[in-house]
Amino acid sequence: MSSLVQRYTLRPLASAEGWQWERFVAEHTYGHLLQSWNWGELKTSPNWHPLRLALFDEQQRIVAAAQVLQRTVSRVPARLGHLAYIPRGPVLDWSQPELCETFFTHLHAFLRQQGAMALRVECNLEADSPAGAWAQSYFARTGMEPVPAVQPLRTITLDVTPSEETLLAQMKEKWRYNVRLAHKRGVTVRVAQTLEDVDAWYALMQMTSERDSFGIHTLRYYQRAWQCFHPDEHLRLFLAEHEGQLLAGIFVSLYAREGIYMYGASSNEKRQLMPNYLLQWEAIRWARAHGAVSYDFWGIPDTDNEEEAMAGVYRFKRGWGGRVVQFVGGYQYNYHPLAMKLASQFIS
Repeated sequence: MSSLVQRYTLRPLASAEGWQWERFVAEHTYGHLLQSWNWGELKTSPNWHPLRLALFDEQQRIVAAAQVLQRTVSRVPARLGHLAYIPRGPVLDWSQPELCETFFTHLHAFLRQQGAMALRVECNLEADSPAGAWAQSYFARTGMEPVPAVQPLRTITLDVTPSEETLLAQMKEKWRYNVRLAHKRGVTVRVAQTLEDVDAWYALMQMTSERDSFGIHTLRYYQRAWQCFHPDEHLRLFLAEHEGQLLAGIFVSLYAREGIYMYGASSNEKRQLMPNYLLQWEAIRWARAHGAVSYDFWGIPDTDNEEEAMAGVYRFKRGWGGRVVQFVGGYQYNYHPLAMKLASQFIS
């Protein structure tokens, strides 16, 4: 082990140290909601267990971190075999190659000891950025292979640092018109305050799922998401109404100076009132007013093909004036290739 590696210590953080985790991740350039402490709480289930690993320097300062979600088979302890998955992480300074290599050296050793069969990472890095290029090169020369991504491979992000007037001007004309139309015709937007509000929104989510043919989480999942993040103002459920009738709603998070449009649902009624446009605009305004520098529309099809199933969603997200971002995608290192191959049908 090199002297550089010996100068650092990697260990899991306990719940009482959660404040240290949040301070590091939320303030870091590469911090992300999916690396937040509460995201780990949200994902906790019989088959998923969050492990928050922090790398400390000689002054006992956190210099890198990774929230690892341990995926196991039901009723099988993680130490007997699991997939270690890092969504939108790890959180470290990718401009420091030696730190990155030191972190992964510690991480691999720790996960092997914990019984991981493989490590899968999906970094919060743009593919065509210097950091993204370095990470892909590093993964390739250290034996990590590309794998299909779990999180969106492409998205649209909007720089929200300009003034509201500038943001409106950057939209497509029809989008700007629809925002004003919804407001003019009496659509109002409010923030959910109770679980009953979440329940009412979920009824729209079921309707949207049936209409647009996509899968959704259970009601309990969305309730837990709201309960985990709402108290700290890291998430809001915006609801659009007209004359007391709920027309649409969107979950939007705010973390590490980034707003993220996470989940959206809308009614089949009064669609001509354009509630979804006013919802997005109010969410963007909220994120911007509370310190966000960017707004992530969270996922578009992998290609620009108009025949894509979600091409309509892509057009809606593109109209706000943001730019298309492609991430480096998923990479996996197999500690026990044969065991992972056998287990993949259960825990991939």
